[in-house]
Amino acid sequence: MAGGRRLKSIIGGSTGNLVEWYDWYVYSAFTLYFAPAFFPSDDPTAQLLSAAAVFAVGFIVRPLGAWVMGVYADRKGRKAGLTLSVTLMCLGSLTIAIAPTYEQAGAAAPLILLFARLLQGLSVGGEYGASATYLSEMAGRDRRGFFSSFQYVTLISGQLLALCVLLVLQSVLPAADLEAWGWRIPFGIGGALAIAVFYIRRGLVETESFQNVKATASLGSSGWILFRHYPRQAFLVIALTAGGTLAFYAYSTYMQKFLVNTSGFSREAATEITAAALFVFMLIQPLAGWLSDRIGRKPLLIAFGTLGALGTYPIFRLLEQADNSFTAFLLVLAALLIVTGYTAINAVVKAELFPAHIRALGVALPYALANAVFGGTAEYVALWFKSVGLERGFYWYVTGMIALSLFAYLRMPETRRTSEIAED
Repeated sequence: MAGGRRLKSIIGGSTGNLVEWYDWYVYSAFTLYFAPAFFPSDDPTAQLLSAAAVFAVGFIVRPLGAWVMGVYADRKGRKAGLTLSVTLMCLGSLTIAIAPTYEQAGAAAPLILLFARLLQGLSVGGEYGASATYLSEMAGRDRRGFFSSFQYVTLISGQLLALCVLLVLQSVLPAADLEAWGWRIPFGIGGALAIAVFYIRRGLVETESFQNVKATASLGSSGWILFRHYPRQAFLVIALTAGGTLAFYAYSTYMQKFLVNTSGFSREAATEITAAALFVFMLIQPLAGWLSDRIGRKPLLIAFGTLGALGTYPIFRLLEQADNSFTAFLLVLAALLIVTGYTAINAVVKAELFPAHIRALGVALPYALANAVFGGTAEYVALWFKSVGLERGFYWYVTGMIALSLFAYLRMPETRRTSEIAED
């Protein structure tokens, strides 16, 4: 494929990924404001726990989305899978934007919120596998790590965009208005952007890998085939994801709440600290991806596992005592730089483990299972530890899971040399 056409396809796929993840992360970014509208309580931690439970349910349904849309992307094409996922995300975001509050609809209000989050969970479950596969297959052999790292660049960009929208609304609206109705605005923006992405994705070029599989009428894709014929690869994806995804959500989405509830920063200061650290984190992803093209994927994963296991507890302990924004920023950034060894290359590592006929499902389903158990529950588990007076137990939990993933990193093959992606 010509370089210009390949770059255009990668940019097009990445843009859609950004909007998908913006829609996903807006929920977390605005939880502090909309939780009282759906979960009335005199205890702010109880409200956040209820909202975090709905956040976790979105993750629990992600394996179903990964399974259904992973098979769909393997059978109908990566382009078709990407288009379907953004459609579901659009519906979920618009539903939240117009959802009634508890005062208006009683117990039906949190149920509507739950339904919308289920739609978004199905969408993201399929998005990860389809976009990781698309970007990895579109990238050339010598730049696969670099270009596939843009999945997390756009993922983080989506999270940053959500935080930037929050910062803007915090600056132009009083807190009372944000809690009353302003939190609806970002969900409306997300729904509108998803409609635009739907048309962008309809114009994407299909990958050569899928075209070759389609031409040769290969074995096909299903959950049975995945775990029957590729069990080692599937369970390896679960193992290498568990610690990485837990660390990422602990250091990013939960960190905003931690800075408010534990460190004592204002909601505005916590948002600014998180956004600044995530911005630097985003910029470093392509560098780490490029490095993996030179020295391999395993060294980066092992570096994350080692530094994460050693550094998580001290970083959280220091953040407890952080008394100024700059110190907190440096500590949060240190944690995110550590997890870069996982985030920048996890998509390409997973894609390189599977043959093309089952690649989208192989990337998506085991990853979604690990995310449902470890990533989506990170906030809830952290808040539960805090609610029972054992907050530091969460630090040890994250540390232990990173250490378990490190064991998998040490034993896995170097996928840069053994890649199942044959096309260049």
